[in-house]
Amino acid sequence: MFFRNLTFFRFPASHDFSRLDELLPEAALRPVGPLELSSRGFISPFGRGEEALSHRIGDAVWLAVGGEDKILPAAVVNDLLARKVAEIEEKEGRKLGGRARKRLKDDLLHELLPRAFVKSSRIDAMLDLQHGFLAVDTSSRKTAETVASEIRRALGSFPAIPLNAEVAPRSVLTAWIAGEPLPEGMSLGEECELKDAMDGGAVVRAQNQELQSDEIAKHLEAGKQVTKLGLNLDDHLSFVLGEDLVVRKLKFLEGAVDQLESTERDDLRAELDARFALLAGEVRRLFLVLESALKLSRAEA
Repeated sequence: MFFRNLTFFRFPASHDFSRLDELLPEAALRPVGPLELSSRGFISPFGRGEEALSHRIGDAVWLAVGGEDKILPAAVVNDLLARKVAEIEEKEGRKLGGRARKRLKDDLLHELLPRAFVKSSRIDAMLDLQHGFLAVDTSSRKTAETVASEIRRALGSFPAIPLNAEVAPRSVLTAWIAGEPLPEGMSLGEECELKDAMDGGAVVRAQNQELQSDEIAKHLEAGKQVTKLGLNLDDHLSFVLGEDLVVRKLKFLEGAVDQLESTERDDLRAELDARFALLAGEVRRLFLVLESALKLSRAEA
């Protein structure tokens, strides 16, 4: 259950979560209706067959938002619509207008929806109540906003906002690769993306490469700036940090995973519990390093 990406939001650390467990059942995932395209709601982090809709260790809360989406390929709908339109126009000897086509398409959707296949999805997230941040396991801002919206729907109020850095992330990433000291415990990885400062300019992507090299230095001298940078945190985490402040390609390294292997557990739930405890500690540590290095703004109550 280790997260692979991190999209962060901040919220006031004083925000009241005391009724979270009480309110989550009202916002639980319900099956998508016959005439609905999608449904969203909370599911148990521990998987099917489990009742608990959250799991807490200290000030870290594990949540999971489930989804059900009807699969109606646009090509199928458009093909059926074209056939229907052709039949009607041939029968009535007239061209259908835009409104008539829209009504016909709506009728088709109502006819097809009850028979459409349903695709299930899941998004995991972690609330850090002490430091006031939400970490969602996705690199998509839209998907992360869905999780924040579901928490807001459950609680009635959840003043979460995207991260805001008081310094330009691009300039910080560029300075690190140019030789400026990195935060304690952090080191360069082997991946980066550089862009010309002008919109529409050249983009250079490097992988499996020494980043403090003559080749990269020439790109910096030409005015390119770093927009994504591979980094390591001790021997516990590797990841790619973007100028959008999204953490991608998150991997838990041996230094972190060894902590799991040193403890014996009897069942799957105990294993997941241990993994979440490890995840929460490492994500919190990473967030605090980024908060200091990028001067992340705090959310106001």
